[in-house]
Amino acid sequence: FNLSTTIVGAGIMALPATMKVLGLVPGLVMIVLAAFLTDASVELLMRFSRVVGAPSYGAVMGDAFGWWGRRLLQVCVVVNNVGVMIVYMIIIGDVLSGTSSGGEHHYGVLEGWFGTRWWNGRFFVLLVTTLGVFTPLACFKRVDSLSYTSAISVALAVVFVVITAGIAIVKLIRGQILMPKLFPAVPDLASVWELFTAVPVLVTAYVCHYNVHPIHNELKESSQIKPIVHTSLALCSTVYITTSFFGYLLFGESTLADVLANFDSNLGIPYSSVLSDAVRVSYAIHLMLVFPMIFHALRLNLDGLLFSSARPLSSDNRRFGVMTAVLLLVIFISANFIPSIWDAFQFTGATAAVCIAFIFPAAITLRDPHSIAKKWDKILAIFMIVLAVTSNVVAVYSDAYSIFHKKSASSNA
Repeated sequence: FNLSTTIVGAGIMALPATMKVLGLVPGLVMIVLAAFLTDASVELLMRFSRVVGAPSYGAVMGDAFGWWGRRLLQVCVVVNNVGVMIVYMIIIGDVLSGTSSGGEHHYGVLEGWFGTRWWNGRFFVLLVTTLGVFTPLACFKRVDSLSYTSAISVALAVVFVVITAGIAIVKLIRGQILMPKLFPAVPDLASVWELFTAVPVLVTAYVCHYNVHPIHNELKESSQIKPIVHTSLALCSTVYITTSFFGYLLFGESTLADVLANFDSNLGIPYSSVLSDAVRVSYAIHLMLVFPMIFHALRLNLDGLLFSSARPLSSDNRRFGVMTAVLLLVIFISANFIPSIWDAFQFTGATAAVCIAFIFPAAITLRDPHSIAKKWDKILAIFMIVLAVTSNVVAVYSDAYSIFHKKSASSNA
């Protein structure tokens, strides 16, 4: 459950929007391909870990590339996890307090229940969530302390998927759903570049490598890690495919970057408002329970980056408390100023996440410091690096071009 919780986070909310960009067929194929490559990269990482008895991802990087390799990995984990947790807060704010897109306001759950009040505004809701939920959960020092919250979070994700699928099937039977786009529309070169903006979202959806070692270290039988990884990836891929398919089927070209925001309107079926609120509230609570798993890895890697020679963080309560408070404050402030989860996903997914998930495990394999890599391993490593670098360089360019083009257009207007 801890590993599945690490994987099934905010990515599930942005995946239906990737179907809108890519079309159903390429989008679903990409989800399966991303799962396969993630499984391969984790297997390579753990194989090199076993050779040297490395207790962490950073230790494997340090063994292959020295001090700078370890530090680079820690920087990437910090950047990725901060970005992911900002996304979590943005989604929680969207769900509970509402969001605006294209000049249209999508009402949050609390707005729908009580109307617009000062206490259900985005800032206050996120402040209460940070102090009342995130802070207590972030104070746990061991991953296994979060096993129960992780189990609940996975169950809530499944509830979200079941309700979404049920609504889509009912509407499909009633003939209320149009045929979705199977393949992307590419009328010009700009449309081709736009396709690559979906890649970082897919990459971010499967990043779990930084939590594999902490979970492995706390297992009674170390051999259990392989079936745990396979089971988690299979479960999460099923959730992703189901959500992407039925989410895009439900809303089509109206699918927003955060599909939860689409559930603020009448779905055209009995008990629409009840089901919409159940979907949004269940997933908001899910994200609140996922948050501490990602935060745990963030805090450990930042501590290793800043205090590499200090005593373990778990034995220094003052350092532990200060670091926890500062990180929560930074994430809280950022979530109040970044407007969209798509904006946050594009850059963290195209930079830090792709390094953690594919480039670093592939680089370790190609360096092969202990001569254990097979020919197929090196071919796969080269494929992962070429695919990751090419697609994400284009994605960063496309994201930057899109942002500056929008600014230029607004200033001219």
